[in-house]
Amino acid sequence: MIANLPFGIATVVILLAMLLASSLRILFEYERGVIFLLGRFWRVKGPGLIVVVPGIQKMQRVDLRTVTMDVPPQDVITRDNVSVKVNAVIYFRVVDPQKAIIQVEKYLIATSQLAQTTLRAVLGKHELDELLSERERLNLDVQRILDAQTDAWGIKVTNVEIKHVDLNETMVRAIARQAEAERERRAKVIHAEGEKQASATLLEAARMLAQQPEAMQLRYLQTLTQVAGDKSSTIVFPVPSALLETLFGRRPGA
Repeated sequence: MIANLPFGIATVVILLAMLLASSLRILFEYERGVIFLLGRFWRVKGPGLIVVVPGIQKMQRVDLRTVTMDVPPQDVITRDNVSVKVNAVIYFRVVDPQKAIIQVEKYLIATSQLAQTTLRAVLGKHELDELLSERERLNLDVQRILDAQTDAWGIKVTNVEIKHVDLNETMVRAIARQAEAERERRAKVIHAEGEKQASATLLEAARMLAQQPEAMQLRYLQTLTQVAGDKSSTIVFPVPSALLETLFGRRPGA
């Protein structure tokens, strides 16, 4: 059909078709297009098929999916002057495409750099024991600070996870010695507590036997029976006068 048109008209039609084809954009469900009109922000479009006028309008794509970003290992000096290497992973997504394009240049790089400095600053305020035992609380602290600072960029930090805390060999051995000393301390405390409970039980038994002389005598006879079962030696036991008095109904020598 175009071939039947005059050359000039055919050329115009072809140019218009090429212009229309170059102006069409397809954005996926997870994408948005930030449109600039003659250099000024116009609107956010998408998803679906949109038209961008070449030479007048310009579009920048923004991915709205959650980004998983590794934070490289950072040298951190804890509050108790221990040098460690810590790396983490952060999860964030763009919630305002306009801010993510206009307010910051290359928001992915900016978020990565901010995460590194924030990780060093937050962890440097805590001691080594806290880094090893309270990761959940530290994760929340870093996430809260990052989320507050990236809000102006239209970015929402949803989660931060500290992955590894690397120690040098000297510190690892020191922690092992500390753990061993702690186990020995607990064992001694448990042993002392057992001795204390045993002493209290023996004291209570002695008081009960003192209140009941007959019980004391029965215990004495029981002990004699147990010792008599061992025929390896001869044992001489003193006989309490109270026992003789009970057996014979009188005092010895009376």
